[in-house]
Amino acid sequence: MDLRRQEKQQERQRECGTGGAVSGSAFTEAMSRLVSGVAVVSARRGDGRPSGLLVSSVCSYSAAPPSVLVALARTSRTCREITAGPDVYFGVHLLARSHAALARTFAGSSRDKFADVLWDWDGTVPRLAGVPVYAKCRAGAVLPHGDHVIVVGEVVGCTVAEDDPLVYFRRRLDWSLGG
Repeated sequence: MDLRRQEKQQERQRECGTGGAVSGSAFTEAMSRLVSGVAVVSARRGDGRPSGLLVSSVCSYSAAPPSVLVALARTSRTCREITAGPDVYFGVHLLARSHAALARTFAGSSRDKFADVLWDWDGTVPRLAGVPVYAKCRAGAVLPHGDHVIVVGEVVGCTVAEDDPLVYFRRRLDWSLGG
């Protein structure tokens, strides 16, 4: 890389913090550059109604036993339900590119995000219809840290269908993979 190009690249970089102190907004800006898929995490509330939220922090965790890791905001109703006690089940729904509107619904703060959504019960788990990947999970390890809780979910059932993933990058849900 020539010196001029390197200097221009350095000019475009922003300082995120000094002396180990990074502001939440600087960190959020930096992490907006991380490409991720998005998922809806769902659970049954104590009053028997469905609860759900959109997450971009979800990944496979273990193949033996099959497990996923999700990070949930402590303030969310869904997090409170999933971490309420033993033997709690929840759903992880990986979304397709065609699900941008569904993602926005579950990213919002509506009291009834399921009102205009096709779904049904899978035992005690609200299951969204038409998603390419659905995993029914039993809550395992719960690791609180900062303003989020990491939950390891042991996958007890899943379905998979072919579809292009919904990709989140730079706070937008309209990116696509490939050309």
